[in-house]
Order: sequence, then structure tokens, then C-alpha cells
Amino acid sequence: MHAPEPTLAAAEPADPELEALPEPRRPGRWLALATMAATTLVAALLAWSLRHEAAYATRGAEPVEVADLGAASPPRDLANAWVSADALLGASGAVRYKRPAHSDSFRLAPVAGNEAIWIEVRVPDGMEGPRFVPPSSFVGRLVPFEEAGLRHAALPGLVHDVTGASVPEGAWLLVDGESPRELRWSLALASLLLGVAAFNVWGIVRLMRPVRDT
Repeated sequence: MHAPEPTLAAAEPADPELEALPEPRRPGRWLALATMAATTLVAALLAWSLRHEAAYATRGAEPVEVADLGAASPPRDLANAWVSADALLGASGAVRYKRPAHSDSFRLAPVAGNEAIWIEVRVPDGMEGPRFVPPSSFVGRLVPFEEAGLRHAALPGLVHDVTGASVPEGAWLLVDGESPRELRWSLALASLLLGVAAFNVWGIVRLMRPVRDT
């Protein structure tokens, strides 16, 4: 003879006293939601701020030759382009500064006779001072100041604080020596930040989803 198969016990009726209890407080849940929302916003904003650097990193292998930087502002189609050009640096408004994690220093100066275009030149360590001869030929990234990114956002204010001069509105910046290859890190960083933002959005949706009783 076979033993009788076990049957499921009848579900116990709900306790009315337990049903009347208020919902438990979950401060940790709301703290996690607020932290994830703030992280999502910061990651998305940082990724957005890198959009011009990331776009420049995808440029072609050969720089575009620019005939004369001493003329007026470049045409708009040269925004965020890799260019090569000849120019003389002016002395009015020129500043020198250093960056974290760089032993070299940097100089920013307008093109002689055209303050609508400024050029950032990297000066090797030990060559600053009378030994340094400013170049007259440049190959690098040409971009309007407002699209140069966070790394160069403070330069107009630095020029004004140090020299009292002002970078004209709508001025352009040529970052000498900055090729698209050197900015490929921005593609990886922007992708990482977008991944962090997407992961946090997924986590927020999971935390906000109501839990089903089984």
C-alpha cells in the first residue's frame, strides 16, 4: 500500500491586530534612494560635460590645415576640430599656470592681432623662463571656449584675475599638442559614467517596486 500523499495545510486567517499595525518605517530605504538619485544626477551631468571631448576623440587621423589664425573667428564648421596652423603669440593677457599631476607648466596667450583666438601651449619642465621660445606652428584641438570642457572652464577667469584683461565673448581656444588619440580617455570615462547612471536608475526602480506577499 502506498502512503497517502501529504496535503497542504489550510492557510491561517489573518490576525486583525497585526493588520491594524502601521507600516514600518524604512529610513534606510529612503536614504538609499536619495543617494542613488544624487549619484545618477552627478554621473549624468559629468558625462554630459564630456560630450565635446568624446566627440573630438572620434575625429579623423589627419589635422585640418588652417590658413590664417590672425584673421577673425574661425568658421563654425571648425568647432572641436583637429587643426594645424601658424600664428604668433601676443603678450597682452598671457598667463602661466600648472595643472595637477603635470610637472610641465602651461601658457595661455592670444594670437597676435586677434584676441578672438587664444592658444594654450605646454612648456616642458625646466624650460620655463628665458629658455622657452614660444612656437609659431601649432597642431591641436580648436574649440570655442564655452565648449572646451571643465578642464579649461576656469581659464577666462584666470586671465582676468592675473592680468585684468578679458577673454572676449565667443573667443576660441587652440589646445596645442592635443590630438584626438590623447582624448580617448573621455570616451571611456563618459561610458563609465553613463553606466553608473543607468545602474542607479535600475536600482531605484527596483527599490520603488512594491513587494508582493507570497
